[in-house]
Amino acid sequence: MAAVQANKMSDINKLILVIVVIVSGWLFYQLSPVLMPFFIAALLAYLGDPLVDKLETWKLSRTISVTLVFSVLFLVVSIMLLVLLPLLSAQVAKLFTNLPGYLTTLQKLIEPWLISVGLPTDVLNLQTLKQALSNYWSQVGQVAGGVFNYMTRSGMVLLQWVGNLVLIPVLTFYLLRDWDVLVARFRELLPRRYSGTFIQMSLECDDMLAGFIRGQLMVMFALAVIYTVGLTLIGLELALLLGVIAGVVSFVPYLGLIVGIVLAGLAAFFQFGEWLPVLYVAIVFAAAQAIEGMVLTPRFVGERIGLHPVAVIFAVLAGGQLFGFTGVLLALPVAAVVMVLLRHAHQRYVASHLYS
Repeated sequence: MAAVQANKMSDINKLILVIVVIVSGWLFYQLSPVLMPFFIAALLAYLGDPLVDKLETWKLSRTISVTLVFSVLFLVVSIMLLVLLPLLSAQVAKLFTNLPGYLTTLQKLIEPWLISVGLPTDVLNLQTLKQALSNYWSQVGQVAGGVFNYMTRSGMVLLQWVGNLVLIPVLTFYLLRDWDVLVARFRELLPRRYSGTFIQMSLECDDMLAGFIRGQLMVMFALAVIYTVGLTLIGLELALLLGVIAGVVSFVPYLGLIVGIVLAGLAAFFQFGEWLPVLYVAIVFAAAQAIEGMVLTPRFVGERIGLHPVAVIFAVLAGGQLFGFTGVLLALPVAAVVMVLLRHAHQRYVASHLYS
């Protein structure tokens, strides 16, 4: 009788757990737009916590350590917003301005080849594309102006935007200050029977995230700087834009190299009209790849097991599709947790009687 009663209680507990998970998922989906500043702040706090712990080993208090790290984070983000974004916007505008000239150069290059193979030259009619790009750029300006006018007219939208801008640094500071306390409180809530397993799995998740997110962000930043400096020395007008693009997509191995060489090579050829600058572009990216393989990745990522590139791409796309920008922020942490769970499930399956 007692065993039957215990089984009924176990089934009820499992049902309650399933209901809690479903309701939590539904609430998260409904509140995902509101939760965005909280997740951004949590990500910044997660990235800054190791630095705070390091400063605490130098006999500094938690509050002073958090203040120093928070000030550095705030300064870096402010510089990116106030300096980098206007420069990138100017380079994007220059790109659209130069595109008609690039297309004219392309047409002059391809027309002799079309004649040599007996094809009519009107097969490649780029005039329509030029007109479409011109119309698109003017429409982009009109849309941007309309969005700005809407934001200035709609007090609620402007208030929400300003509120998020103010809320993120405030949340980051408090989360960074109480990060260790929050982690300890979470561990106290774990069932004692499974606490050891949960803690071990959480440490594995943290190790994977530390190896991928923290390390890869440093690698991406360093590569973006190397690409930008190298392309600037060549004299490429779009050096900053192309360097940032190649650095950002380098979280997938060799993708930044391929995308960067193709885009920068085309930009160099269209700008200079000869192949020697394209060779210089290849040298810049080859040197950056060598630096990444010999210095950056061993230094910042090390030998930790990271996420597979296919898993990274799928996680980011799926998160963005399901939950928008909040899903993109959560994609890699969730993917890391799933990979750890799958690894443990695989180990238990191999050790089970079903496998043997």
